[in-house]
Amino acid sequence: MHPPVLLLISADSHTKPLLEQALDSRSATILPAATTEEGLRLLKDQTGLALVLCDESQGRIASQVVLAQARRIDHNLPVIILGTDGSAKAAVEALHRGATDYLAQPVTAKDLQTAIHKIHLFETPEPQPRAERSSAFDQIVSRSPQMTLLKRLATEVAQTDATVLITGDSGTGKELFAHGIHAASPRSNGPFVALNCAGIPEHLLESELFGYHQGAFTDAKHSKPGRFQQAEGGTLFLDEIGEMSPSAQAKLLRVLESRQVDPLGDTRSIHVNIRVIAATNEDLPAQIKAGRFRLDLYYRLNVYQLRIPPLRERPEDIEPILTSFLETARRDHGCRIKGITPAALAILQAHDWPGNVRELHNVVEGLTITCKDEMIQPDHLPASVRDTPPAGSNGESENNSLLAFGLSAQEMEKKLLKEALDQAGGNISEASRLLKITRNTLRYRMAKYHLS
Repeated sequence: MHPPVLLLISADSHTKPLLEQALDSRSATILPAATTEEGLRLLKDQTGLALVLCDESQGRIASQVVLAQARRIDHNLPVIILGTDGSAKAAVEALHRGATDYLAQPVTAKDLQTAIHKIHLFETPEPQPRAERSSAFDQIVSRSPQMTLLKRLATEVAQTDATVLITGDSGTGKELFAHGIHAASPRSNGPFVALNCAGIPEHLLESELFGYHQGAFTDAKHSKPGRFQQAEGGTLFLDEIGEMSPSAQAKLLRVLESRQVDPLGDTRSIHVNIRVIAATNEDLPAQIKAGRFRLDLYYRLNVYQLRIPPLRERPEDIEPILTSFLETARRDHGCRIKGITPAALAILQAHDWPGNVRELHNVVEGLTITCKDEMIQPDHLPASVRDTPPAGSNGESENNSLLAFGLSAQEMEKKLLKEALDQAGGNISEASRLLKITRNTLRYRMAKYHLS
């Protein structure tokens, strides 16, 4: 087997030695090009290239030309951009144009080594079982550059033991990312233990987290390990962390600082070796300002933050997600639907999706029952999706039943929101209960109509 051939386009004389160091004595041929013109010539003339590395020392336009040429020659040829801009926006743009990776300069040999390792440059062609080849984030279906970057960042942080805070609206897939980080981490052979902090009554939350000793309270007939102990050697995922009581927050802070838990009724402290991932759809800085969340705990949890964008910010992901749901439905239930028409897809992409991916899944579940055709048409879609007013319409699309009152759909919705908020005395939780929607959906609707 011949050694791989790498094309390095860089005017910096220090880059080639760094690349040689990153290769770690592995056999490879490096073709250096000091200018973009020389790099483009080698890219055109050299067959069998395994990797292209291009820095932006001669300008971002030059690197974009190299990337476009590489895509034309071989769409699967890995291209790593060594960028001069360390912003997330620059990385997203490069990935959107087809780059395999984006490394902000100055780069180290370790950076290059990690990037090269991810593209499996030196792997033997011996086929591996599919389960071993698949990425820990494969089940998160996406096409958008935002999610591509997010998966890469999640993969990188997974290699560390840092505490991660995952933020994002309800239904965006925060637990999927937590599972992916665990699966991609050195702790993947350990347990993944999840706890929904909002799903357990406050008086039981601490015993669930920290465990209890026999006789700690009336019904404690046997000692029980808490979730921290259950996650020993693995990952503890704390969902809806913003709903945790002040007492539990204080104890959680102590555990994060000391890595020791105190089971209720026990005089011993127990050391735990775990990684903590927390998630929330709440605005924690606002919670801190309101005195409902501890600032010191926020700093402990927010070592590395991943924000999952809502579905309305990445409409290009709707089609592949829908396709994935349909494939599952065909496999599990014999669903007849094979796809969606462009007109119906355009309606889905115009919808604001307050329930995000979970809402889209519910729509597809309904379509598998109501749609009797092979292709989803606009009239197959539920009214809640079809009636979404296009951006900038200012309520021109009106519901006939509301016209009788002289109100547009938007005006009626705003009126209902105001009435619920007034009745609840401004309490978000109570108003969302009255409206039978989630708190996050209510906040989104309030922002939409500029309601405080």
